[in-house]
Amino acid sequence: MKKLNVAIIGQGRSGRDIHGRHLKSPANEHFTVKYVVEADAERRARAEAEYPGCRALTDYRELFDLTDVDLVINASYSQDHYPVSRDLIDHGFNVLCEKPMCRTRAEADDLIALAKERGVMLAVFQQSFFAPFVKKAYEVMHSGIIGEVKQINLRYNGFSRRWDWQTVQKCCAGGTYNTGPHPIGLALGFLDFDPEAKLAFSRLGTAMTSGDGDDCAKLILTAPGRPLVDVEINSNDPYATYTLKMTGTRGAYMCNTGTWFKMKYYTDEENPAHEVIFESLKTPEGLPTYCRENLVAHEEEGSFEGNAFDIGTAKLYANLYGVLNGTEELIITPEMGRDIVGICEDAYKETPLPVRF
Repeated sequence: MKKLNVAIIGQGRSGRDIHGRHLKSPANEHFTVKYVVEADAERRARAEAEYPGCRALTDYRELFDLTDVDLVINASYSQDHYPVSRDLIDHGFNVLCEKPMCRTRAEADDLIALAKERGVMLAVFQQSFFAPFVKKAYEVMHSGIIGEVKQINLRYNGFSRRWDWQTVQKCCAGGTYNTGPHPIGLALGFLDFDPEAKLAFSRLGTAMTSGDGDDCAKLILTAPGRPLVDVEINSNDPYATYTLKMTGTRGAYMCNTGTWFKMKYYTDEENPAHEVIFESLKTPEGLPTYCRENLVAHEEEGSFEGNAFDIGTAKLYANLYGVLNGTEELIITPEMGRDIVGICEDAYKETPLPVRF
């Protein structure tokens, strides 16, 4: 199996600790890190030590004279995703862009159109779609075991403070743009990326952050004939217990991102429907009573092996390898990335926050 050469732009937490971690691992059978672009000299030296045979560069434009790069991973600062990706695409490179792929739908459409014009691949690193907990949720949803799904809650919540560049609006940051592409992407996925999917409600705020980007967000997404999807991205929730909950007409399913799931449901066969009674209900003794029953219910629980950062990353890179070799189509398309940033854009238009920096 021929390995393809990649260049990683950035050796921060994403470039090194997510992409680099996978590309250095035994799970990577498809790519060789040929170049690393990093402005920091110490990080450049570390990269050349960590990726055997790698050459470190100081500016991504140095890639333009090279002919042995099959894929460029754009793990630059979020505000640089659009201009750097555009420049790379314009020079004929296949690009995998970190999330968010850009700030607006217009920027995303520009990248998509340019990639088609130049005949190159544009992909977005939304690896959560491949996570085991998401796969299980889709299976449950489409199996009908909990009935027709009416509502999905996604909670990407925690209890922590941040004060780095990823809290600042001008850096295309804050919770909605930084963490949000994961739950927003999953929300749109549960709506089958319906063209009529829309942001029905949003409220962005700041709670514990030092920056001017949101760290306290509520978004509700809807589409005709689809479940309502309720998304939270909060840093002020010390009681966060689950990541995803689906409630249907016969039960519910709940899980977190990487360890456990549980489900409780009933069947129509074991619990025949009741006719509506319009008279007051009475006990056998003639006393008033509440309308209730003990449903014959079933409970299941289990655990996951792997999460978005190991299984999800490996599956996304495997798909990219197939695309670049002409044997597969992109599973996570740039159009999906556009719809995701479009929801982020709409949320900030609907509830803009004061710009302080």
